[in-house]
Formats: sequence, structure tokens, C-alpha cells
Amino acid sequence: MTVPPENIQVAPTHRRAAIVDLGSNSVRLVVFEGITRNPIPIFNEKATLRLGRGLEATGRLNEEGVALAMDVMSRFHAIARSMNADPFEVLATAAVRDASNGPDFVRALQARMPDVPIRVISGEEEADYAATGVLCGLPEADGLVADIGGGSLELIRIADGKHQEACTTPLGVIRLNDRAGGDLAKARALAEADLSAIPWLKNLQGKPLYLVGGAFRALARLQIARTQYPLNIVHLFTMDEAEAQNMTSWLIDAPRKTLEKLPGAPRKRLDDVPFAAVVMRRLMRVVQPSKIVFSVEGLREGWYMRKVAASVADQEPCLALATETAERLSRSMKLPGDLMAWTAPLFLDETATDHRLREMACCMSDIGSYDHPEYRAAQTYLRVLRMHGVGLDHPARGFVSMTLAIRYEMESADPLLESSRYLLTPQMQTRATQLGLALRLAYTLCGGTPTLLHGTSLTIEGDTLVLSLMPQCACISGGSVRRRLQRLAQSLSLNTEMREC
Repeated sequence: MTVPPENIQVAPTHRRAAIVDLGSNSVRLVVFEGITRNPIPIFNEKATLRLGRGLEATGRLNEEGVALAMDVMSRFHAIARSMNADPFEVLATAAVRDASNGPDFVRALQARMPDVPIRVISGEEEADYAATGVLCGLPEADGLVADIGGGSLELIRIADGKHQEACTTPLGVIRLNDRAGGDLAKARALAEADLSAIPWLKNLQGKPLYLVGGAFRALARLQIARTQYPLNIVHLFTMDEAEAQNMTSWLIDAPRKTLEKLPGAPRKRLDDVPFAAVVMRRLMRVVQPSKIVFSVEGLREGWYMRKVAASVADQEPCLALATETAERLSRSMKLPGDLMAWTAPLFLDETATDHRLREMACCMSDIGSYDHPEYRAAQTYLRVLRMHGVGLDHPARGFVSMTLAIRYEMESADPLLESSRYLLTPQMQTRATQLGLALRLAYTLCGGTPTLLHGTSLTIEGDTLVLSLMPQCACISGGSVRRRLQRLAQSLSLNTEMREC
């Protein structure tokens, strides 16, 4: 028996929010769970409408796309309402705001969804949401955000946790294709002319370039497949300018059939790929970025942070993620702070980034407690390496996951850790090994209880690693403790001593 959507109820403790991003190329519904610093999408579905196809010539939304949109939006409406999402809004962007029949289209949608706010946002609002989305994952970001859609390209300067300047250009991939008549040489000239008219872009030379939008994500997916990169995660995938130049040249010149053969190739985006690559290449020529960072977080996450999660926006995203994960999966939240203090003497030379990674690892060091012991190390490793987290860049994934795998007794040379070895410098691999061995020793000593850990301490005295034990803890200094102390000392190139105090 089919249950009507209006009769489907969700537990009242759940807080859900939904947004429909109605763009020139596609429409996407995202439903977020809860109020958290790391937006959790529990439903995410996209349909390709190409509403903006032909807009440059006709001034109107594509009629085929309009008809398809009515069916898709009815489905999205039913899903969001059955999931009790509140707030639930539709944000329409470039194609709808620029088309002569845009207002008629919105009225038709409103008739089908009278209870749903439908907002046609300006280019400035679109840029602001995109900037907020990037800052959601990268609060310290300082550079240029480029958010590409089908109808427009928004350019935003971000610094000090907010957007400083913004503009919109007609360089969306569908519109650029139409303007250039499908000719990539003309597209290059158009992109160069449009970008040269923005005087403040050159002030960002040497700053990072943050790329947002489906067409840019398609470039990253193809590059990940082409290079056999170990993580199939676009968010915070990073490359230097030379790598990006090589990638864009390849994407502009590669035949479609070559791209189609790559695993996971975004087939519906392949027509857009050369035009997105042209725009990216022109942007790099102007700003000469220090690095290129792809961000999956954009308009939708910006809306979420402004509309739903403003109360938690000041939290550091990675530490919030570690805490949220530990609260769900650990036996106790009393130990992480003690582990930070206990391991600190081993890492007196750490940078601020090193400190944050150690804090994340200590916080999540018990998240494998309820997994099967035969699979605990592997399960924890893969859980962290592949987890959703808006601020978790790829080296951080590699470091924390490797640390916790070693904490759960995986050897650092294990083949499963190859992804971490690819992502980390040799120095970071060594530090992950050392921290993992220190956490392994700590849990052997205390069994996950702060009381026993409080009776012990680690110090480095000259060339010796000293484990000090209070008299009440002498009973826990068995053979396994001695062996693990020795392993840790070897990783630090130190001798060992156990001492009652």
C-alpha cells in the first residue's frame, strides 16, 4: 500500500532543512539533517534541465527544460515535505532572473508549490551565498572564489571571513557556448574580454583560487580519474598552477570519447568541460594563483549556514567534526583532552596545523571501540579517510586516518595505508606513526579510562623516552606496555626508561 506524502511523519526530534538550487543547467534538491557546523546532506538529487540553453539567442528559458522542471519540482516538493523539512526554499539563479519568461515560470511553479518560498536571487546574492559556502569549510580562506553555473560566473574576493568584492559575468558554460557558437577560440576571446573588464582581479595575483560549481567539479573528477588519484573526493582537491595548466590543456584538446572512457566520467557534463576549462585557464592567467582548490561547498551550503546554522558558524569545522564523530562512536568524551596533554611532550616542535591534527586524532582516538576487533583498524581508517567533512582537506584525511589505524595496531607499511602515504610527505607519515604509537601505548596503559592515565606521564630526557608511573599504577606496567613503549621510542630514535615516581 502506498502512503501519501502528507501522512509520512518524522520524529519531532529531527530538524531538517531543504533547498532547491534552480540553475541554468541543472536543478538540485538537498535536504540537510540537524543543526551542525558540518552540514549533513541526507538527500541530494540533481536533474539536468538546461533551462538556459538558447537564452542568449531567444532571451527565453528553454521550453523543453521548463516542461521538465515542472515534473522534477513536483517530485522535489513531495520529497521535502514528506521529510518534514523546514525551512524549505527554492533559489533560482541566472537563467530565471535573465529570461523574459522567467516571471511566468516562477508563477507556474508557485501555483504547484504555494507553500514554498521561491526566490529569484541577484548575482550579488548568488556570489554572497557561494562565498559563505566556501568559508563554511575554509574559514581562513583568502583569495578568489569563482562559482560557475550554466548562465553566469560569479567572482568573489574573500578575506577575513567574509566576501569583500563580487561581480557576475556571462561566463556560465551554457551561455558561453551559445555566445561563441560552440567555437572554443571565440570562447577564449570572450572570456578574456569579460575578465579584463574587472579591475580588482589583478589585485588577487598570488592568492588561492577556489573553484565552485558543477562544471568545475567535472574537471576535477576527470583529473582524479586520469591520474588515478587515491581519493575520489572532489571537495578540497588541490593542485598547483602547473598541474592545473596541464589539466586544462588536456581537457580542451581531449576527444569526448577519450573522456567517456574514464571511470566515473560525468557524461552529462562532458559538453560543458572544454568551456569550463577555457574559463579556468583565463582566470589563472589573470590571477596567477598560488594554488587551485576545488570546493563542493557553495550556494546551497552558504544558504544553510545563513538560514539554519548561524548559531554554530563560529566553530572550527574540523574540530567540530571530530567532536561530533567522537560523541557518536566513542566510549567516553573525558579522555581526549587528557591525551592531548599526555602526548604533548613528544611534539614540542609542532606547528599550528600539526597541533590541530593531533587534537583531531586524540578526539577521535576511540571511535573504533564498537567495531569488530578483527576489522577495527581498517574500519576506522576508511571511516576517517572517506568521511564527510567540509573543512577536512586531503592531507588531514590522510594524517588522522593513518594515525588511528596505527593506534588500532595496523603496521605503518600495511598496503591499506597506501592512500595516506600518497597524500602525506615523509615527515607527516613519520609524525602520524609516532602519534599513533603514542595513542596505542596510552590506551594499553589506561584501557580508555582517564583515572589510570592520570597516574602516568611521558617525557623526553636527553636521548631517553621516560614513562613515569605513580605507585598506584605500577600494576599496569606489564610486558605489553614495555613492548609498546619500546616501539614508540624506536620511532623517535630514543632509548627507553620506566620509572616509578
